Amino acid sequence: MQADPATVEMLSTPRSGPLAGIVVADLSRVLAGPYATMLLADMGAHVIKIESSLGDDTRTWVPPVRDGEGTYFLSVNRGKHSIALDFADPEQLAIAHEIVSRADVLVENFRPGSLARFGLDYAALSAQHPSLVYASITGFGAALGADLPGYDLLVQAVSGLMDLTGTTEGGPTKVGVAVVDVITGVHATAGILAALNARHETGRGDHVEVELLTSILSALVNQTSAYVAGGVVPTRMGNEHPSLTPYEPFPTADDDLVIAVGNDGQFARLCEVIGMPDLASDERFATMGQRNAHRAELRVLLSERLRTRGADEWFEALRLARVPAGPIQGVDGGIRLATRLGLEPVVETGTGERRIPTVRHPIRYGASELDYAKAPPRLDADRDAVLEWLATTEAVSGR
Repeated sequence: MQADPATVEMLSTPRSGPLAGIVVADLSRVLAGPYATMLLADMGAHVIKIESSLGDDTRTWVPPVRDGEGTYFLSVNRGKHSIALDFADPEQLAIAHEIVSRADVLVENFRPGSLARFGLDYAALSAQHPSLVYASITGFGAALGADLPGYDLLVQAVSGLMDLTGTTEGGPTKVGVAVVDVITGVHATAGILAALNARHETGRGDHVEVELLTSILSALVNQTSAYVAGGVVPTRMGNEHPSLTPYEPFPTADDDLVIAVGNDGQFARLCEVIGMPDLASDERFATMGQRNAHRAELRVLLSERLRTRGADEWFEALRLARVPAGPIQGVDGGIRLATRLGLEPVVETGTGERRIPTVRHPIRYGASELDYAKAPPRLDADRDAVLEWLATTEAVSGR
């Protein structure tokens, strides 16, 4: 099959964005690694996604689908070029090494130690390519936790996240998205960017190691701090907050409305809007500490007043008064709100018949344009283009 000239040109021409000129060898699959490499691709890096003959696991995670392809895979793989390689085949393994020899960054989430037999481990590659930034993503680290499978749900369970999620009456509940993987992907991206920056000074790459467990323990912020700094084991509180009141959904005349008061000034404005200004000076509720101590009494008072009007009516009044509040919506509502606010949450990737809507990169740059030209690739779709790119480029000296 002849390589698509447009795809070859895409690989050979620097893209727009703050990472233009950076090449990433992506040996990761499922979510944490692919999310990180998609962020890098959005920022202008050339990302070569090296898959097995079966492809990334998420290609088979359906439903939902779009034109027969799983939307899970589509969500984290735009901007990449796919080539399927069998590392057990010496010729195909050689291609993988050729790709790495041209890469600035390698991202992998294989079981710790399993890439060593192919010479694709950090020790081997850093000796050959000392400026390579090598990012390893594991569930529980490469030492004592190496044999533990790094699945998001498992980490939610053992980290304490599930124990903190759900109602006080019910049992632990997982978060509605693989948040541990996503947070880990963000941490991996930050580590890679820091290592690339350090390379400008030292000329040397680094081994960036990120674990799912450590990532979510960091992301639990005030809850893990409650234990490590205060000796308090946090407990499940449903929609309440351990340190803020009112900070939860409240019933109205129709739908529930979330009110998220973070300081005394916001509370005073809330009291004015709902026609109960005296609450702000009531000694039970005047400060955050006092409100937390009397949260049950305050909830009753607020609920009685909020039930007199509908959620949308309260939302508009509170928004004008700069009180954090909002209705509880589905994902469709979230996209519509972002669109209404001019945030342009949906971008189309690809060209011609293969144009796929995806969620926009979460960062804006004043001086750089992000590139969404490459749609999530079909398995091995870019093999010929990658091989032609390899034939027309050379390994970078010292890399």
